[in-house]
Amino acid sequence: MTNPRNILFLMTDQHRADTLGAYGNRLAATPVLDELARTGTRFERWYTPTAICTPARASLLTGQSPFRHKLLANHERNVGYIEDLAEGQFTFSQALREKGYNCGLIGKWHVGTEKSAGDFGFDGPELPGWHNPVDDPGYLAYLAEHDLPAYEISGRIRGTLPNGGPGNLLAARLHQPVEATFEHYLATRAIEMLERYAADVRNQEKPFFLALHFFGPHLPYILPDEFFDLFDPADIELPRSVAETFQGKPPVQKNYSAHWTFDTMPIETTRKLIAVYWGYVALIDQQIGRVVDAMERLGLVDDTAVFFTCDHGEFTGAHRLHDKGPAMYEDIYRTPGLLRVPGRPGGVIRDEFVSLLDCTATILELAGLDPKLAVDSRSLLPLLGGEEAEWDDDIVCEFHGHHFPYPQRMLRTDRYKLVVNPDSVNELYDLETDPDELLNRYELPEMRDIRTYMMRRLYTVLRERGDNFFHWMTSMYDVGEVAYDPTLSGLDETTYQGIGS
Repeated sequence: MTNPRNILFLMTDQHRADTLGAYGNRLAATPVLDELARTGTRFERWYTPTAICTPARASLLTGQSPFRHKLLANHERNVGYIEDLAEGQFTFSQALREKGYNCGLIGKWHVGTEKSAGDFGFDGPELPGWHNPVDDPGYLAYLAEHDLPAYEISGRIRGTLPNGGPGNLLAARLHQPVEATFEHYLATRAIEMLERYAADVRNQEKPFFLALHFFGPHLPYILPDEFFDLFDPADIELPRSVAETFQGKPPVQKNYSAHWTFDTMPIETTRKLIAVYWGYVALIDQQIGRVVDAMERLGLVDDTAVFFTCDHGEFTGAHRLHDKGPAMYEDIYRTPGLLRVPGRPGGVIRDEFVSLLDCTATILELAGLDPKLAVDSRSLLPLLGGEEAEWDDDIVCEFHGHHFPYPQRMLRTDRYKLVVNPDSVNELYDLETDPDELLNRYELPEMRDIRTYMMRRLYTVLRERGDNFFHWMTSMYDVGEVAYDPTLSGLDETTYQGIGS
């Protein structure tokens, strides 16, 4: 454990790793986040535990996998799952409060319906919902105080639904200056809280945890002209997976493509959407820059750890999809992850499989608390020095549905990815020869040994975790021998005695 540190936690929503210069985007306008990567550690294989907002954010808060904390769906599309964390659930914020931390959250919460961030020990305004709440009284008062124009949009981009209706809004022009955007407002509120917390650091030696959670770049991408037109669509290279045919894939993916209206829009519209999405990332980077400048002005840089990540990724036309959903592709599961801790070297690049979940244990250790309080999380601090560290060679992710229940489990290794879809065909991808995940190799005879290894490894991990998804796998796939009565009846245990698992 370490001496307590201040912590600034910067988080976005639905953010692709390849929008940042630090992750190889040669056109990106992300100087602030690129500098954070240059002076800290960049994680090349940073994954979300599940590619949907509420469950992922609940995992960050609790340090538990979704199957364990059981908050499995967003409120807006919930089809029967619980909508709030159980009473008495461990959260890092309450642990930090008990440690004597100031603890604040500005921006998106989206971890439950009845319970707000304040119920878990966070200072800050209550901002419910999944996207910028532009009718929030505090925001409206801010516009009035600074004589800024109200929210107004035009130039809406949307496709046509299978039933002939208008598709979901994907992007639009915002008729406000940057100073009136909700992103600017959130950064302003974060700077105000940072100033209050800095006074406590000076006067009372009371450390702080401050989270700034932007609602973007989640679609719809609603931006002022300066960022809506920042990138020329002609310069955009389309993802190779727009060639997706869905052949040999679970049918739900083709259904989701229709829901997101991809084929009803010209391919040039996809280029424009990607360009606007990158513009949205640039706007957020600019606002993060204001917060970083405030940290420097307040003399906090040398004793404040800074995280940057998001809850999950975004398709933006990849695999002829938008948003996220029941398709466990890299586009929505691999995300950006940056961490700078004063005193640790900069420019470090790690390729271990790490998770958004691992932030929880890291936060606890930075605060001088036991990282093992976060049961499914592991502190990232051993990886920051550039030295060797023992780490798992694979990672498991999960999904439970969005518009409808749809359970999935994924195992990702250095080269391969297995996705188990109980209602449909399973998926196996060779990411060395097929990084765009276009060819499902699950049924190919030459993949038998890999398929068997991956299935058995996934089964073992799920059993060890207590994720009951493994029960389906026991009877349906080659998981090896079992040492228990898989019927759980207690009537036939002697049959399995002495058999190795």
